[in-house]
Amino acid sequence: MRSSFRHVITSVGFITLLCGAVLTATAECPTSRIVSPQAFAQRDTSGYAHRQKVDFVLDRLDIRAGDVVLDLGAGDGWWTEHLARKVGTEGTVHAAEVSSELVTRLEKRFAQVTQVKPYFCPQDKPGLPENSVDLVFISAVYHHLNKETRVQYWQELAKVVRPAGRVAVLETYPAIATRGKDHGTQLSKLVDEAEQGGWVAVEVWYLPGTQHYLAIFVQQEAFFEPSDSAGQ
Repeated sequence: MRSSFRHVITSVGFITLLCGAVLTATAECPTSRIVSPQAFAQRDTSGYAHRQKVDFVLDRLDIRAGDVVLDLGAGDGWWTEHLARKVGTEGTVHAAEVSSELVTRLEKRFAQVTQVKPYFCPQDKPGLPENSVDLVFISAVYHHLNKETRVQYWQELAKVVRPAGRVAVLETYPAIATRGKDHGTQLSKLVDEAEQGGWVAVEVWYLPGTQHYLAIFVQQEAFFEPSDSAGQ
């Protein structure tokens, strides 16, 4: 598995995009060909190498001014800050945390950033109104969700996310990780749980130089006409 990524393609079973070249915000990955035997050899030694791919990640998220984004498990607010710049003052970034101490820190950090709304999030659901979010961003957090109720969590996300909205998961890939294997989620497991919860993976990217992948999901209903859904 360490030398091949074929299983990634078969496990997703939809649109999977892998790239061994340097990724930028302005360049699409033109091919999945591995141009060097060492293309994937560099590994994440700091735990935050995926943050160096911020431009590429934000490009794939395609956030527009005015969007409502949920940063689920906002932590120190690093991603929240970048998401806030994308949505602009007319948009909103809900910075969710399950620790009141972290919520307080986020409130202090973003006291002057009106589009950021830190809040205390329950552990079993997002805790936001129905059909209120365009994008849910989950970075290095999915593996913390209760393993017994993840499918139900995807169902809860479907209530909060608008019909045309998306969920993006950035996670360590344990099969290739050299550190923190228990702080990640096998891609096949993520896709299976999402599908059971009513979601479909439309993009999966491996982030070169890291041990992380970015997977983007949409709701299964997006693939059916209203008449088709009614007939099922």
